[in-house]
Amino acid sequence: MSVASNATAATPLKAGSLPLYVGVYCLLWSAAFVGSKVAVTYCPPYTVLSIRFLLAGALILLIARGRGMTWNLSRRDAAVFAVLGVCNNALYLGLSYLGLRTVSAGLAALIISANPVLTAVLATMVLGERMTWRKVLGLVLGVAGVAFIVADRVALGTDATTGVVFTLGALVSMVAGTILYKLLAPRGSLWIGNGVQNTAAGLVLIPFAVLADTGTVTLNWQLMLAFAFLVLFVSIFAYLIWFHLLDAVGATAASAYHFLMPPLGMLFGWLVLGEHVAWTDLAGIVPVAIGIFLVTHSSGQSPVAAQTE
Repeated sequence: MSVASNATAATPLKAGSLPLYVGVYCLLWSAAFVGSKVAVTYCPPYTVLSIRFLLAGALILLIARGRGMTWNLSRRDAAVFAVLGVCNNALYLGLSYLGLRTVSAGLAALIISANPVLTAVLATMVLGERMTWRKVLGLVLGVAGVAFIVADRVALGTDATTGVVFTLGALVSMVAGTILYKLLAPRGSLWIGNGVQNTAAGLVLIPFAVLADTGTVTLNWQLMLAFAFLVLFVSIFAYLIWFHLLDAVGATAASAYHFLMPPLGMLFGWLVLGEHVAWTDLAGIVPVAIGIFLVTHSSGQSPVAAQTE
């Protein structure tokens, strides 16, 4: 996921509006896996992503100019946002889209939802953050839950091992982007920074779309609807909500909302794509949700209390 800028002052949400922001963000982010699955069905993955990111970046920067926002990124910060865009957008979604060719949208959502767990572990190793018993227990539960569901689906032949590997690579890329953000700490406008991230990702993926994509593009209403949803509601609107959540409750508490993604992702996959959901999927979701909650919530701390982070 794209990351916020340190320069943005905290603008806490009203207590009554926080659940609405959380609900809308979780719904959009979970549905993005279904939108992506539809898109790659009718268009090669790198082509989908390069067009999506370039459109989103152009719209964001045009809106910024129309609203009279001035460019306030230094060369260094613009370069950092571009690097983050490659990690969080190009690599993360590039590998995700390759995975979605052979795994279900629900399983992809489940694997990616473990990012707070892996982030907490790497933050301990790279950034010197403290590892607590809650984080250790959360890690064990999260890994066990994902492994249980993945092993069952691969054994049944519903999802391919190669697709799982690509999706795990996407998870690592996403977490690497988060760690790089903490190390490089870019400053400047969230809106403009997100525009730079999307534009950089789109430009990086153009050569892959030209050289690596095979197959044809099927222009139909399903593809157009998927593009509109991914560009407007995910790359722009969902990220904007995410930035507000970061300001309102802090990064640690905000990331905890990802524990809602596995059941929502599988629900959308079942409702929209008719994907099979077995009892083993539901059983595996429970330890994943508990594990992510333990990792991202300090003892006795609630998301509201985390506003002081």
